[in-house]
Order: sequence, then C-alpha cells, then structure tokens
Amino acid sequence: MPSFRYQTMGPDGTMSIGSVSASDRGSAVRMLGERGILPLSLEAEGVESVRTRAPRLSGPIHASAVRGRPAISRAELANLVRELATALEAGLPLMQALKTTRRQAAGKALPVILDHLIEGVEAGQPLFQAAKDYGPPFDEMTVGMFRAADATGRMSEIMHQLADLLDRSVELRREVIGATIYPMILAGIMTASIITMVTFVLPKLLAPITSGTKIAIPWPTQVLMSLASFVGTWWWVMLLGATIGWFALRGWLRVPANRMVVDAALLKVPVLGTLLRDVAVARFTRTLGTLVSAGIPILTALRTVRDTLGNYAMMAAIDDVSDRVSTGASLADPLERSGHFPPLLIQIVNIGEKSGKLEPMLMHAAGAFDRQVNNSLKLFTKILPIALLLVMSVVAGFVLVGMLLPLLNMQTALGA
Repeated sequence: MPSFRYQTMGPDGTMSIGSVSASDRGSAVRMLGERGILPLSLEAEGVESVRTRAPRLSGPIHASAVRGRPAISRAELANLVRELATALEAGLPLMQALKTTRRQAAGKALPVILDHLIEGVEAGQPLFQAAKDYGPPFDEMTVGMFRAADATGRMSEIMHQLADLLDRSVELRREVIGATIYPMILAGIMTASIITMVTFVLPKLLAPITSGTKIAIPWPTQVLMSLASFVGTWWWVMLLGATIGWFALRGWLRVPANRMVVDAALLKVPVLGTLLRDVAVARFTRTLGTLVSAGIPILTALRTVRDTLGNYAMMAAIDDVSDRVSTGASLADPLERSGHFPPLLIQIVNIGEKSGKLEPMLMHAAGAFDRQVNNSLKLFTKILPIALLLVMSVVAGFVLVGMLLPLLNMQTALGA
C-alpha cells in the first residue's frame, strides 16, 4: 500500500512531519481527518515536501517567474480557477476536470499552463505543487489555497472561494486605475503645454525684445529664458539622464529596505496614504478570512496574505504579527501595536478571536472595508485634480508673468 508523507503545524507554530499508509490521496486525507490532523502538505513518498513560510524582507527582490514560460493575467487566472471549480463541483475527478478545461482553453499561454498542471498531477504531484513549480501566475496565495483544497478535501468549495478572491482583486485594481487615469492624463497634458510654451513659444516671442533694446529683463523672464536655452541645447542629456534615473530608481527600489522606506512614507501622505492603507486593509481582511475559512492555520494564512498587501511597510508589520502569534500572543494585539491597521479591524479581530467566529467576522468586515475603499477613491479623485490644477496654475502663472513683464517694461520705456 502506498505511503504518504504529511506536514502539519502545532498550536505553538512548530512544524512536524509524519506518514500514513493509504490506497490513494483521498483516503489519506480522510484518515488524517479522522485523527484530527489537518496537513499543510500531503506527498507520496519520494516527493519533496513544500515549505509554507514566505520569505522575509531581506536581500534583493527577485521575480519568481521561470523564464520562457508564458503567464496569464489575474482575470484570466480567476476564470481558470472558476472553470476548474465548476467541473469539480459537477463531480469530475481533478484529472478529468483539468483535461476538460484544457480542451476548452483558448490563447497561447493557457494551454501551456494546463499541460504543465496535467503532467504534474499525472506524475503524482498534488495540484498546488504543480502550480508552485510552474511559477507565475500562481503566487503564494493561489498555491496556499490549492494546498488547503487538497488537504481538506473541499476542493470545489475552496476553488470557488479563490475565484471570488481573485475577481475582487481584479475589480479593485480596475477601480484604482479608473479613478486615477483622468488626473494623470490631465497632468500630462498640462505639463506638455507648459514645456511647449517655455521651449518654443517664449524664445520667439521675446527675441525682438531682448535683442536690440536696452530694456531690463525681469528675473522671472531670465529664469524662463535660461531654462528654455538649457532644454533646447541639452535636451538629449536630460532624456538620457531621465532614462538612467528611471532604471536606477527601479534597481534601488528592488532592495526591500529602500522599498519599505518609500512605502512607509507613502502611507503618511494625506489622502493618498489613506487610500493605500484602505486598499491594503480590504485585501488583507478578505484574503485572511478566505484562507482561514478554507481551513488553513492562522500562521500559514498570515504568511500567505502578507504577499498580497502591496506595501512593504505593512508586509513587515505582518511579519512581526506572525512572530508574536507564533509565541502565543493574540492576533489583535500585534495588529494594533503595528499602527498600520484601523481600530475597526482590531476590534473585529479581537471579538472574533474571543467568540471563536473569526472567519465569518472577517468576511463580513471585508464588505465594510471595500465600501471604505470606494469612499477613499471618490475623495482621492476629487482632491487630486484640484491639487494638480493648483500646482499647474502656479507654474502657468509664473510663465505668464515671465512673458508679460518685458512687454510692460517696454511699454513703460516707450511711454517715457
């Protein structure tokens, strides 16, 4: 009879490994469930176990993509997971569900991904291991949910939860992009207009005044003329410097310590910081609630959800929360001590822990935080255009003053 090696985590956060003999994976899962054991991984003997702890914020940030393998968008991944969940819900075994989805797959990337998953599962790997070996688009959260589905036997239910989570993530990203695209276009048009005025229009307009006359040139005009001359002469140096600076900034931000400094500073920016925090908190609440309701231990769920926040300052706070929870502390206290999470979330987590209903309270709170994100987005989209208009009005006013002052001085001189 085949043997299966499993890995589980105790209440104190310590990892332990054991083995069980069963005719197949489903029987092994049922046997462990009868013993009250919820495995983090379940592998046939000879297959390497999977580590569950996410990497810390140390060393350079590297993409985990395997070069040469195509990836799909998050929306396409949500559709793929939902199709698999529907097939499994209809009673199809996992292999048949994968092959059925493969026959309907369109595009170039999706068939390659499904072929890899089918090959891995046929070789005896669990679905989460095959997905982890492939790399993006399967991130830590997706792999963790696949692992929970495999370990608990609630495959279709948890896959539907994952699809809902991915759909909400895509929807939230689209809302943020849609809310900021108009102010960004407005800023780009106004910047291009001012550059055109200073570089091309201003020199031609002031050329008759500055040549052949002894009229004193006001300092705003001198600043604009010097700027126009510099841009006209050294534009290629500015373009080259901007390109080098862009890549240098990207390289600098790849260092986690530098990225954390920037993310912490962004959280302190008025309005923008509130929006970024609300987005991260909504994502944290919904993802954590989904993972815990899927049967994933709280420590594993925390280490998985940290990678979905998108802000390294808050990710570092989750690392600290995980360390404190592993020593026996409650979840609410370290969340409050971090200073990055709102009091409402702290209160909900505290009540959920004491009442033993953490999962439903987190899912209920996720809807409230989603509404808070929408309110923050509306406020941000109202304030950002006003702020851009104020800045551009000051710049445009300075340009206008620089253009009109020489004309007024010349009129005064001619009148005298």
